[in-house]
Amino acid sequence: MPAVTFKNVNFKYRVQSQATLHDVSFAFDYGEKIIIAGPSGSGKTTIGHLINGLIPQCFPGNLDGQILVNDQDVSKLDIFNLSFAVATVLQDTDSQFVGMTVAEDVSFLLENENIDHQTLLKKTNHWLTELNLQSVKNHHPQELSGGQKQRVSMAGVLSSDSKILLFDEPLANLDPAAGRAAIQLISQLQKKLNLTVIIIEHRLEEALKIQADKLVIISRGKIIANDTPDRVLQSGVVSQVGLREPLYLTALKKAGFDLSLEKHLTDLSSLNQELVSKKISNWLNTQISVKKPNPGQLILSIKNLFFSYPKQSVFKDFNLDFYAGQITAIVGKNGSGKSTFSNLVTGFLKQDSGQIFFDGQSLDSLSVKERADKIGYVLQNPNQMISQNIVFDEVAYGLKLREFNPEEIKTRVRRVLKISGLDSMRHWPVSALSFGQKKRVTIASVLVLEPQILLLDEPTAGQDYLNYRSIMNFVASLNREHHTSIIVITHDMHLMLEYADRALALVDGKILADDRPAVLLSNLELLKEASLAPTSLYNLARFSQVDPIKLSERLVESEADL
Repeated sequence: MPAVTFKNVNFKYRVQSQATLHDVSFAFDYGEKIIIAGPSGSGKTTIGHLINGLIPQCFPGNLDGQILVNDQDVSKLDIFNLSFAVATVLQDTDSQFVGMTVAEDVSFLLENENIDHQTLLKKTNHWLTELNLQSVKNHHPQELSGGQKQRVSMAGVLSSDSKILLFDEPLANLDPAAGRAAIQLISQLQKKLNLTVIIIEHRLEEALKIQADKLVIISRGKIIANDTPDRVLQSGVVSQVGLREPLYLTALKKAGFDLSLEKHLTDLSSLNQELVSKKISNWLNTQISVKKPNPGQLILSIKNLFFSYPKQSVFKDFNLDFYAGQITAIVGKNGSGKSTFSNLVTGFLKQDSGQIFFDGQSLDSLSVKERADKIGYVLQNPNQMISQNIVFDEVAYGLKLREFNPEEIKTRVRRVLKISGLDSMRHWPVSALSFGQKKRVTIASVLVLEPQILLLDEPTAGQDYLNYRSIMNFVASLNREHHTSIIVITHDMHLMLEYADRALALVDGKILADDRPAVLLSNLELLKEASLAPTSLYNLARFSQVDPIKLSERLVESEADL
């Protein structure tokens, strides 16, 4: 008996004219680890909502076919009872918290089951210990790091003793080290408790570290691959549907290595080391240097800045300069001050002392709106930015406030929507969009204003590779053609490597490194201190016995015109 079965499932949301899923069939066995991947809007989140009962009970629509969980027809189960069969950890963990403290949140489900007090305390303490949360059990969940929040959500749902654990993009809001720790923890729990783990994710390089039994690829509402990760990667279908394959595979293909002949692509050590080394070395010897223009004049400068929250000091005598025309990536572990930096620059927070200068003039006297004309800011959470009901109106709102004429508004908005992959949704209600689609709407609403500095907080969270490339290529074109300075706060090491001229490692309010991205990603000691992680290119370089910096920069050059 499979844990989850879909038989010829079709589904169309009530607010949409076209179906999201088309004749979807699969079976997941107990004890398996499954990754479901696909482009944004492909239907992967819809599959998750069908498994845990959110569809059609919370998201109505037309549903055909049969869905079985634990051999029970989901259509005959209410969402409360189904929650004991399928434990779900949401992408936005903040929306899952209900308790004032971590311990209260973990015990919430047990309280609702009316379990006696001693048993409740015993089970709560068990899961706090199991997920290493005892030291923060009296903390408010909102005070925790991204990785800790995810563990709290996991503890809360695991107390149901469910044997099916469903994750919706568990890596989206975690720094690289926390993401790897999360995957390791999920793998350990799966083995220890014999769980069926279903992960919905499109960051395959990291997700595949769980050593999944199945990799399911969905595109345009149809299952186009359902096999072992090795066979799916070998087929080439991952890149064909617009997902990013692991970087080491991309580098191997560009070096002329025939991946179709290899049966264990998830295990680099299984490849012929001598042949790999030869092909990689030959590829590096064909390197053509691409010279980037020197940065322009000083455009943003932070001088002697001090800032503290009521119970936490963040910046002490902080100094940092940005130059016109540069693309700068700011990376570092959760809680290091990256978002605080953004809020200080944009005026949402006021520094305790020190000054921030834009083009030689102090920003202290300018309002948030006045700063926004110079520095466009895209928040990490799109729900904190959206104010209009329709996609077109949301992107056009800033132009309307600035009294642009209607024809220019239409031209600029349509151009940005097309580049952002949203033009076909321009008349949609924003409420009908996925998290990733909402993210693209907020980025588009700022890009349309063409500010001198564009500050992006986690722009690729929730984005598939094609939309990520489309957005970042557009951002890069603003940098290239209009000399717009770009500052990207990101956990995405691929983004930093591909697009940034300069990488800053910000840890606990201090700049630990200021260098080229490839150099930063090759410093293992620094990566550990900043809660970052090397990409698979580093492992390929070590395997091939070549310079990891040279290999990383060669791959970036080879993809520069894509």
